[in-house]
Amino acid sequence: MPTAELPGVFADLPPMARRGSFPVGSLRLGPKAQALMAELQGPRFREAIAARFGLDLGGAPTMATLRGQSTERDGLIHCDSRAKRVTVLLYLNPARAAWERQEGCLRLLRGPADLEDFAVEVPPVNGALLAFPNAPNAWHGHKRFLGQRYVVQLNYMTNDWAARSELRRHRLSAFVKRVTAAA
Repeated sequence: MPTAELPGVFADLPPMARRGSFPVGSLRLGPKAQALMAELQGPRFREAIAARFGLDLGGAPTMATLRGQSTERDGLIHCDSRAKRVTVLLYLNPARAAWERQEGCLRLLRGPADLEDFAVEVPPVNGALLAFPNAPNAWHGHKRFLGQRYVVQLNYMTNDWAARSELRRHRLSAFVKRVTAAA
């Protein structure tokens, strides 16, 4: 995506006052954000990711979610669920001083115990994209950041059941957050 188009995509993202991953299909996105999501879930992007990692992703179902808030509970060191074959993260945030202080910058870690022992750090800014195959040692996390932090999370899943199960969990969580926010 050309950098000049990013402000239009930023403007098309929904306000998200709660933490958590929300299925893209359950959100009201503007036309530029919708076009981006369609491209990310399309065949050209799938083929590029498959070629990059030497994987056959032809039949792999996708799960696309959007996060818009980061809280004190986010960024903990973890590996993704085994149901995810590949994780793609696309950061849709304008530049800000916090990223320069490395707050909220995703780190690919060398192990499960030390956030400072990282191989790569990615500031969550201006359309930065990070993709990695899932593995039992694909540790990642970030320093605490509180506030707006948009990230599209696209996963190529192991099977359709896993994708549906994860999406159901995210939809239920989104529903509960909407209900409790209205109360």
